[in-house]
Amino acid sequence: MDSTSVHDIFVIGGGINGCGIARDAAGRGYSVILAEMNDLASGTSSAATKLIHGGLRYLEHYEFRLVHEALAEREVLWASAPHIIWPLRLVLPYHKGLRPAWLLRLGLFIYDHLGGRKLLPPTRTLDMRTDPAGKPLQPLYAKAFEYSDCWVNDARMVVLAARDAADRGATIRTRTAVVSAQRQDGQWAITTRDNMTGATDLVHARLLINAAGPWVDTVLSQTLGQNSAGNVRLVQGSHIVVNKLYEHDRCYMFQNADGRIIFAIPYETDFTLIGTTDQDYQGDPRDVRISDGEIDYLTQAASEYFVRPVTRDDIVWSYSGVRPLYDDGAGKAQEATRDYVLKTAGGSGESPLINVIGGKLTTFRRLAETTLLKVEALIGAKGAAWTRNARLPGGDFPPTGFPQAVAALKRDYPFLDLAYATRLVRLYGTRAATLLGAARSPAELGQHFGADLYEAEVRYLVEHEWAMTSQDILWRRTKRGLLGDAIRVADLDQFLTALGAPFGREQTLA
Repeated sequence: MDSTSVHDIFVIGGGINGCGIARDAAGRGYSVILAEMNDLASGTSSAATKLIHGGLRYLEHYEFRLVHEALAEREVLWASAPHIIWPLRLVLPYHKGLRPAWLLRLGLFIYDHLGGRKLLPPTRTLDMRTDPAGKPLQPLYAKAFEYSDCWVNDARMVVLAARDAADRGATIRTRTAVVSAQRQDGQWAITTRDNMTGATDLVHARLLINAAGPWVDTVLSQTLGQNSAGNVRLVQGSHIVVNKLYEHDRCYMFQNADGRIIFAIPYETDFTLIGTTDQDYQGDPRDVRISDGEIDYLTQAASEYFVRPVTRDDIVWSYSGVRPLYDDGAGKAQEATRDYVLKTAGGSGESPLINVIGGKLTTFRRLAETTLLKVEALIGAKGAAWTRNARLPGGDFPPTGFPQAVAALKRDYPFLDLAYATRLVRLYGTRAATLLGAARSPAELGQHFGADLYEAEVRYLVEHEWAMTSQDILWRRTKRGLLGDAIRVADLDQFLTALGAPFGREQTLA
């Protein structure tokens, strides 16, 4: 890296906001560097409920702008990445004594018509006594409303945004901490530290974007030495994963007596994902863990609805994240705004800074576009907005063309069984062929680490997607960690060590 040159934009943070901004900016012709202190999507962006949704419950808090923008983005994102995003039907049982049926109908009517829905089917009413969705639930729920949103593999979306940014010329540095950033002669002088080797580097940039998620205030106070912290309200959200609770492919949205809601969602073929919680969080976001109280809350809330109670013994995995919400002074965590806020400082001779606060997976592309409007005002315009009709890597097939994409992969690689081919297309889309290369049998995929994880996939993830550890591969890139002892983790660790995985830490155009 030539540290003497001056780059247009330096982005702090490798979550969905930072990677989305880097992607948009690189595609417009700006020179971009992004630094992430850990792995991509290692914080909030891989700890979501994994929905591309308008946020039906946000209507109760009159967040109409956010809901409209998010609803309009559902089909845009689905078209951009049909391998990692697909339609999901959500079943909302009517619970007497909670929100009245007329209010649910009104909210869903607005939901159907606010966002320009074209491909997603509209709301319908279900008779839970005859519909298969009623079978896993207790008989006291006779009516439900079924509506549309989308599912997303959240960590994959972050990595693919980073991959697209790098393919367009951005430099992506993972395991790289920003030690300090100082204004100097109308530029930013940014000192970074490689967290693997301890080596430091000095980078100059015209504009700094603080997209550090839960660490936005920490960056302001400690890295930049400013006193403008206090923008972020940290809210903990936790989820549990249990063995599959039902056979159909729909999601449930359950109302709770405390006014909150939880989801029960089909997950990774053999499991059901249940979440989320909402509670204020104090402390370092990297230390967040699901609490006993949250486990009790989720299991008890789900057991109110399902015929078979959900217990602690059913849990195969849990995860917890910290949402960096804009602190709007709301009394309860679940009432705090989910909208994003962009705060600028500097300009007119002083090195400009943009702080990115809040945001959702669903609105990451629009957040990036809005950020780029501020970038243009601060350092001048380059290319035009372009992401609305663009595809994320591997997503170059029609939104409804996933079965055909799987069939094409099986045709080109006849040795793949349907489940394996489906998994590869779900993760990599058309780039699965790059991963498989010239292989004509499982033996030609290299070392076998258990289940359907082979050396060819591991090498691809290291060389193209910044994976360095077994945790990166098993939990953020593939979710094969859910298979437990079926994966030989020690063998994978040994292979990564021998491979010298750290060489994948910094990537630009591949």
